[in-house]
Amino acid sequence: MPRIAIIGLHLEANAFAPPTIEADFRSQCWEEGEAITRLARAPSSHMPAEIAGFYRRMDETGAWTPVPIAIWAAPPGGPIEQALLLRFLDTVQAGLSAALPVDAVYVPNHGASSATGDEDSDGTLVTMIRRIVGPGVPIVVSHDLHCNVSARLVQAADSLIAYRTNPHVDMAARAAESADMLRLLLAGTRVHTHFIRLPLTPPSVTLLTAEGPYADLIREAEATMAREADVLNVSVTGGFTFSDLPKCGMTFTVTAINAEAARAHAERIARMAWDQRHRHTRKLLSVPDAVALARDTAERVIFSDAGDNPGGGGRGNTAWLLEALHEARVPGVVLGLFVDPALAAEAHALGEGVEFEARFNREPSEFSRPFAARARVAMLSDGRGVGRRGTVAGRQFNLGPAARLTLLDSGMEVVVISLRRQCHEPRTLEMHGLDLHAARCIVVKSRGHFRAGFDEFAPPERIFEVDTAGLTSPVLTNFAWKRLPRPVYPLDADAVWP
Repeated sequence: MPRIAIIGLHLEANAFAPPTIEADFRSQCWEEGEAITRLARAPSSHMPAEIAGFYRRMDETGAWTPVPIAIWAAPPGGPIEQALLLRFLDTVQAGLSAALPVDAVYVPNHGASSATGDEDSDGTLVTMIRRIVGPGVPIVVSHDLHCNVSARLVQAADSLIAYRTNPHVDMAARAAESADMLRLLLAGTRVHTHFIRLPLTPPSVTLLTAEGPYADLIREAEATMAREADVLNVSVTGGFTFSDLPKCGMTFTVTAINAEAARAHAERIARMAWDQRHRHTRKLLSVPDAVALARDTAERVIFSDAGDNPGGGGRGNTAWLLEALHEARVPGVVLGLFVDPALAAEAHALGEGVEFEARFNREPSEFSRPFAARARVAMLSDGRGVGRRGTVAGRQFNLGPAARLTLLDSGMEVVVISLRRQCHEPRTLEMHGLDLHAARCIVVKSRGHFRAGFDEFAPPERIFEVDTAGLTSPVLTNFAWKRLPRPVYPLDADAVWP
């Protein structure tokens, strides 16, 4: 039975957000050793979906021995504090070295992590794993498509397999593909990879896979895999520009049995992307226009508070859209999830049914100005649940102590939470007594993942991204970039790909 080590680090690092600390990992996922196997085979858990998907596929395809080392995952935020990254690396080095020999390694990383002292923490991890296990042990890495891939990571791994859906609903499927790739490698199949990065950093709102320029690239990647027997995987990653790193940019990594096939198909699809780079633009709705639409519409609309997406490192506490809709007295508005631990704690201390002056952002920071309104504590919860749809279907989530507040002057319903989480699962609102089918306007602090969970409430033509301020604004000219390679499209219209 092959002994397969499992090691994962999940963080999407936004260079403009405060550093990610131990408490952030502890609040989401910090698992080591055999607890990983137990949770992977449980009906549901808080671990990244890749872990259960990998175990399930390996169990289906033959006998094996899991060698779980460490799975750390934190919500998107700033770069990891360097001492914490070194602690993770030490944990992996000690655990993997003690577990030797292993026959293969699966590394389910998010792929957009960085640290305050290491711009390529994912590459550092995989390079270290290669050094420990040696050149002959297969290493397969899976990544979120919002990743920043380095050449040294690709060189250290045998294959890179990235998500192909945005919103992300294929994590378990890509983990299963990773398991199949490892089975091939363990059987003696020799593979080659070819890697290309373009000077192209698209706004994340243009990276949906239902339609648009990125969807066309994903379809071409899948068609290539179906058509070309030599091609085992084509991974087209959109990148995560907010990491502000030299390795940011759309990438193409092809794993094939034939080296020339890997090169040719990577270059062909990269050329297709570059020739269509001008399609990576999207019109956003202004806040005043959003208010007018919500007030005048006869059909339900969903607004994405795109500039303040906790799923991309936003703080989840900007009040621009909240305040505008409240002051306009727009009826039937539901907003979630507003991250304000102090306000949630006050609501819990007061109790359900109590009316009070709700003070949002009593300690203001950049973009997060104070806002106050008379409110009633409509419902309290511990913030724990299991997702029913979309990206977290069947997985446990934890919002921390939470409260549904009814703003008295407007009737707006606001779900306030304590932990920084994006609103991409309707259960997070429904568990607070809200009937979303009765809402006229649903506002979510999420960039795009909500589309897989909230699509039952509005068709795509009734979903709008709003141009709001925050750490995840799709308007890339709003940021003072420091490390991003320049020139790069669309920030620099004259960028060229040699």
